[in-house]
Amino acid sequence: MGKTLLILGLLLPLAYARPVGAVEVTDIAGRHVAVPAKVERVILGEGRYLPALAILDRDDPVRRVVGMMGEFALLDPASYQAWLQRFPELAEVTPVGQAGPDSFGAEKALALAPDLAIFGIEGHSPSPKAKELLDQLEASGVPVIFVDFRKDPLVNTPRSVELLGEVLGRQREAAEFVEYYRSQMDLVTSRLAGVTTRPKVFVEARVGLSDECCATMGNGMIGRFIEQAGGFNIATALVPGVSGTVNLEYLLANQPDIYLATAIGSTAGAGKMPKRVALGPDVEPDFARETLARSLKRPGIADLDAVASGRAHAIWHHFYNSPFNVAAVQIFAKWFHPDLFADLDPEGTLRSLYRRFQPVAYSGTYWVDLK
Repeated sequence: MGKTLLILGLLLPLAYARPVGAVEVTDIAGRHVAVPAKVERVILGEGRYLPALAILDRDDPVRRVVGMMGEFALLDPASYQAWLQRFPELAEVTPVGQAGPDSFGAEKALALAPDLAIFGIEGHSPSPKAKELLDQLEASGVPVIFVDFRKDPLVNTPRSVELLGEVLGRQREAAEFVEYYRSQMDLVTSRLAGVTTRPKVFVEARVGLSDECCATMGNGMIGRFIEQAGGFNIATALVPGVSGTVNLEYLLANQPDIYLATAIGSTAGAGKMPKRVALGPDVEPDFARETLARSLKRPGIADLDAVASGRAHAIWHHFYNSPFNVAAVQIFAKWFHPDLFADLDPEGTLRSLYRRFQPVAYSGTYWVDLK
């Protein structure tokens, strides 16, 4: 009898690791993970993964979510409010952390008895490097998969949606999105095949967050959008990794052809944070342009040739971590090669993405020109 109990005790962890009817998947971090065949309770390493869940579960993507990090409400409050208005039960979802991976509470997460945890390979959620946390979750019977809409977004967005479709039993919905996503991306890449001249582009990230210049994105996030859309991101050779800072004096001596600002402001926050460029679901085009024009009057930035000639634009910052990044690539293509992409309709693409794949209605302004 004692030997039997000992054997059962040794086998229990294996039973948790590979539940009956488990689905074996390979996540974006290259990890082989056994996920229950029916997932009903999910922990989100970032609240901003809700739109990705909605692609697959358009009627009620919140129903599976029992816990999530709190960065959605903190970093993109306008979008969070739109979700909260549509799904008031979102307010009852248990927070398992704030806006950084170190704030993730394993005990709080485990108390929710989740079937699955969805983390990102980089960003505000625990990463694959958090081995102690991963071991703790998986030893307790909670499998973890990693997705990515941030580090290498244009490669990993369709892969991540397909992965989520597989673990949530929504392969058909995932395939529908991926087909549309790739067809819209192909409208850009197919025309650029013979293009040899690429404008030099500089993107200033999170304008107005601080008085210092100039935070930027290099080999990742929106920096990848620039290259995909037929531009040359001047920060790639200057910034090691995904993000960093470029000296304003360097920009003045090595002028970009096009200047891009990423917008983290909103209409609601304009009074408290007037230096930010405003874009997003609560922003009208004229107000967005007004905030961009004001930000471009800063010393040094106003002296850039791209600004003086009107080749300055702003993009919603949160495209850097969104499955709808293809719309941002399309508007970049129009800005970089206006003649080649004169008939491209990025706003129509974004509206279609919301109409077809989201339970939250499209509203607001997500990019703006100086002129």
